[in-house]
Amino acid sequence: MIKEKLEAWYALHHRQLPWRNEPSAYRVWLSEIILQQTRVEQGRSYYERFVNRFPNVETLAAASQDEVMQLWQGLGYYSRARNLHAAAQQIVAAGRFPETYDEVRRLRGVGDYTAAAICSIAYNQPCAVVDGNVYRVLSRLFAIATPIDTTRGKRTFAKLAQEQLDKKRPGLYNQAIMDFGAMVCTPLSPHCGECPLAAQCMAHAAHEETKYPLKSRRTAVATRFFVYVYVRRNGHVLWHRRAGNDIWRGLYEPYLAEFPHQPSPGELMDLPVVGQATMLRTVALQQKHVLTHRRLYADFYVADVPTDFKAPDGYVWTDETELGNYAVPRLVELLLEKM
Repeated sequence: MIKEKLEAWYALHHRQLPWRNEPSAYRVWLSEIILQQTRVEQGRSYYERFVNRFPNVETLAAASQDEVMQLWQGLGYYSRARNLHAAAQQIVAAGRFPETYDEVRRLRGVGDYTAAAICSIAYNQPCAVVDGNVYRVLSRLFAIATPIDTTRGKRTFAKLAQEQLDKKRPGLYNQAIMDFGAMVCTPLSPHCGECPLAAQCMAHAAHEETKYPLKSRRTAVATRFFVYVYVRRNGHVLWHRRAGNDIWRGLYEPYLAEFPHQPSPGELMDLPVVGQATMLRTVALQQKHVLTHRRLYADFYVADVPTDFKAPDGYVWTDETELGNYAVPRLVELLLEKM
């Protein structure tokens, strides 16, 4: 059967990951939030950093959001950090870590997959996980042509994953199929010659492994043009915390102007922080930064302004020596490094 072969493969080839050494609910939850939209290799160091600083949910809940965001800096998808902090406070307020699927699912930032992973690994509850690896393995094994990004597809794969689950060892099985998808049944060049399920795989029999899984549509990518100006006055810098529902909410940045196109020199001079500058220096032009659904191009300047220059709305003057205490987006970090 499929589960026996996957678990036998896992016993020999599983990845040595720090959160597997002590699969408490807190550590499993922390690792799963970090690994959302993040490669394991990158997530490992962040997990260790968080566990060292926050060994339990109480210390995480007691921290400031700024400290959590700064520890998260560079990992991207910063809503995960905000949700992690808010969920820690939920847990502490409740007096215990939730122990049922429905309770875990109600935590901020926890979806169906994460709740299933926590409950199966930490509590050995029969909840099947469905992530990108599981979609890929199951769609190839059974040659399922239903797109995974449709309501019907999600229902189909959730049902199939639950049917294939080892009800006696759900945590072991879930980790086995995810490792298997990450290491053998890979997206572009699956290692079919090493696959213990190759004889049962319908996609392999048809030589159509890379056809699966199917999606019904491609996500549009928006292009945005940023101009960052590092505005200095008497040892202080114009500084701003991003708000609203846009990218990088809660992170800090220097003065920002956004344009619908690559700005012209005249449009740049129309910015008060540039037009009134006593010194202007170009640091970088059209620095490209790609996010999941956005392609950013950023110009970066340094400007000195007169003593009587007033901070625009939403900005404050911050001591230049203290900027390292604030979490910034990776793009801003790259631009600051160029200074």
